[in-house]
Amino acid sequence: MRIVAKTISPFCFMLAAGAFAAPPASAQSAGTTFFVTSTGIGNGGNLGGLAGADNHCQTLAQAAGAGAKTWHAYLSTQAANGSPAVNARDRIGKGPWQNSKGEVIAKDVTELHGTNNINKQTSLNEKGEPINGYGDQPNRHDILTGSQPDGTAFAGSDDRTCKNWTSSTQGAAMVGHSDINGPATVPTVKSWNSAHSSRGPDGGCSQKDLISTGGDGLLYCFAAN
Repeated sequence: MRIVAKTISPFCFMLAAGAFAAPPASAQSAGTTFFVTSTGIGNGGNLGGLAGADNHCQTLAQAAGAGAKTWHAYLSTQAANGSPAVNARDRIGKGPWQNSKGEVIAKDVTELHGTNNINKQTSLNEKGEPINGYGDQPNRHDILTGSQPDGTAFAGSDDRTCKNWTSSTQGAAMVGHSDINGPATVPTVKSWNSAHSSRGPDGGCSQKDLISTGGDGLLYCFAAN
């Protein structure tokens, strides 16, 4: 009797190996404690107040597998209508904070507002992706903060928070540069949280205005616990 040997194609070996391969792990999503939002809320500076901004951070974190933590947006509000100012630095916990790759961006609030590790390579979104910066098309590096360099709210009557994150027309928002880069004509170009104010034909706080100056209504999100 003649025995015929059958060959098994490499493709079959690949299928067999794949059956026993472990599923790919998310990019350390469970350990992520800092990210830049991949998308904005889409209504310019009207975020629905601090609560709306925090919910946006929480929703994106949940989708990325890091929803077990309490997430807050890095935003300040100004004193208005009898309500005191709120400082962004007081809303984000004590640290340390790391991105989805495990890179520590700051060990505590003092380092965050001093010599931190925020730059284009470390300012990743909740999916572990970089944010378009200066020189990219489109540029999306303007991150809403409403904050001074030390993370505190602005005093005085000049609006720096789009009416405490409720306006998509009049007002202005202080933004930071997630890539700490930009045109040399901007003295504070390397500030991650207080680079310049928004501006534009619609008043300064519309989605169109934010896009026109190199942003997209994105936020910094920090795990506060």
